[in-house]
Amino acid sequence: MEIKIILLVIFFAVMVGVGIYSRRHVTSVDGFVLGGRSVGPWLTAFAYGTSYFSAVVFVGYAGQFGWKYGIASTWIGIGNALLGSLLAWVVLGRRTKVMTQHLGSKTMPDFFGERYDSKALKIVASVIVFVFLIPYTASVYNGLSRLFGMAFNIPYSWCVIAMAVFTALYVILGGYMATAINDFIQGIIMLIGIVAVIAAVLNGQGGFMNAISEMAQIPSDVAITEGQPGAFTSFFGPDPLNLLGVVVLTSLGTWGLPQMIGKFYAIRDEKSINTGTVISTLFAIVVSGGCYFLGGFGRLFDGPEIYDAGGAVVYDSIIPHMLSSLPDILIGIVVVLVLSASMSTLSSLVLTSSSTMTLDLLKDNVMKNMSEKKQIITMQLLIVFFIVVSVVIALDPPTFIAQLMGISWGALAGAFLAPFLYGLYWKGVTRAGVWAGFIVGVGLTVSNMFIGFIESSINAGAAAMLAGLIVVPLVSLLSPKPDREKVDKIFACYDEKVTISRKRSLQE
Repeated sequence: MEIKIILLVIFFAVMVGVGIYSRRHVTSVDGFVLGGRSVGPWLTAFAYGTSYFSAVVFVGYAGQFGWKYGIASTWIGIGNALLGSLLAWVVLGRRTKVMTQHLGSKTMPDFFGERYDSKALKIVASVIVFVFLIPYTASVYNGLSRLFGMAFNIPYSWCVIAMAVFTALYVILGGYMATAINDFIQGIIMLIGIVAVIAAVLNGQGGFMNAISEMAQIPSDVAITEGQPGAFTSFFGPDPLNLLGVVVLTSLGTWGLPQMIGKFYAIRDEKSINTGTVISTLFAIVVSGGCYFLGGFGRLFDGPEIYDAGGAVVYDSIIPHMLSSLPDILIGIVVVLVLSASMSTLSSLVLTSSSTMTLDLLKDNVMKNMSEKKQIITMQLLIVFFIVVSVVIALDPPTFIAQLMGISWGALAGAFLAPFLYGLYWKGVTRAGVWAGFIVGVGLTVSNMFIGFIESSINAGAAAMLAGLIVVPLVSLLSPKPDREKVDKIFACYDEKVTISRKRSLQE
């Protein structure tokens, strides 16, 4: 117990120390929200990765999908690395940085307002962010409850409140720069932790080959395998179609999430994008691939501890049960690992929510002529508000909110992915096309929550994103064209001439 507590005290002390150190960057709105748009490749790559993977992935998703798909759940981690990290950086990174800096936009709703010359789009986008990021923020706490109960035998509420207080402290003190530096530290902990945990768990099962052999012997009459022998060690698992839906949502979804895309706004230069692409991809392979790979062995730990009173599997209890027999030092590392994953995501979410509400909704609409100082103070107050609301929801989640948590990722990505992606590349996107994207993304996922025409909320989110990619260009082609001169002026930023070194280009 002493080891675990010492590790926690050191962890929290470092987080607050970084917040105090980063105060010098909080002199302007740009500095508070984007770190002055001068964040280097390592910090940006780790900020992207740690915002991507939280306790929801490590405890919830890894346990749930590892149980359902066996070793094949590792494909989700591979998809996260290749689609959610590598391809996202290649397709979005450079263009996002150039156009958002040219437009002077600091948030995703701000981008929609400037890119499509529509204040209404900006306001509606900020409302969508507000509605769906709060339950997503609350869901970040869920992965901690059973893990802290297993490691410390202390009330979950204490853990939630402590985590919220320390996150609020360093985000309010240092803004984006504090979150980026802390994300880097937390990312290192996550990398070391996941490797150590996988090695320890497999060693406890007699090694990798023995664990695979035992997985292959799980009876083929288990309902989900549909009679396949060795289904949980097969290449694509027992249910390839639903596995693909999970890969699409958890990988392609990052392309439309404001807290993820915001990392590209803040990156410093060309070299940072190239280096960040490699680092972010490798980080995702180790952390996400490792989480799902570990979860794939969940069925080897079948026991009464993972079932509720009605005999149903409680997915959130699978990973904590797998780890409960580890040595104290490793359990301490796991607790700090999951705290790192959760706090990094939480800080990114509350900073995104507060900046969106302040800059896109309150400024110029509710509070006229806000000075830089007043904008920063308003964002700091809203950070406290968002954290308090998410804590209240997390401590006593009603059924409706619990459902909303599951669809928040799909609704945000479904609404924003297509209008944002096409907006960076295609001059022909119209306001009507963007409105259609918003309606389809939010409408499909929310209506599915009540009607249930798509059985899985994961597949509903994936369907919303794919539908947006079809609807936005279709409606844009059928609706009145945007002002050609304005659009050309926006896209002129890509044609500006720059001078670069010979090592960056072979052109004469």
